[in-house]
Amino acid sequence: MGESRASRSLRSPPSSRGLRGLWGLRSRLRRLAREAAKFGAVGAVGFLVNVAVFNLCIHTFQLAPIRSGVMSQVVAIGTNYLGNRYWTYRHTDKRRLHRETMLFFFFSGIALVIENAVLAVSHYGLDYTSPLADNIAKNVVGLGIGTVFRFWSYRTWVFRAGSGGRIFGRGGGAARDSLTAEEKGEHGRVLLK
Repeated sequence: MGESRASRSLRSPPSSRGLRGLWGLRSRLRRLAREAAKFGAVGAVGFLVNVAVFNLCIHTFQLAPIRSGVMSQVVAIGTNYLGNRYWTYRHTDKRRLHRETMLFFFFSGIALVIENAVLAVSHYGLDYTSPLADNIAKNVVGLGIGTVFRFWSYRTWVFRAGSGGRIFGRGGGAARDSLTAEEKGEHGRVLLK
């Protein structure tokens, strides 16, 4: 009657434990896919802002490509922060908002350098100076590399669940470790809402 899940799983045949593990992996992959889709949607809006401001700075204000790239990316970073904080990762711990904000802008700054370094190499190093070449270097190649870096760094370091646990990894920090098996299951369900 008062049997724990751990003792029941020890008596379960190996095939049922394997199926549960496979089901857990499948569930985590579905959550990761949802997270990536939301991150992508926010990124698409940020991309549109980035491209619009970049081209406005270059063609209307006649600014240099790197200066235009930095300015457009700063505006896009602000847009992305709001989208990620209040939609993609709204379920994460909000007690450390100052720390989260600092890390977000730190990692976004690294991605800004990556994106604009690709533009600088293309424009000044390889002498591809047409507007099309600048847009491809910055908004396709540089942004692609920067996006992969941002996704990894945001989910690993910035938007974390609970008191130090990863959003979709094993473990959930000290607070999760002190819960009973039923409470841990409920804790996991709450994170998915």
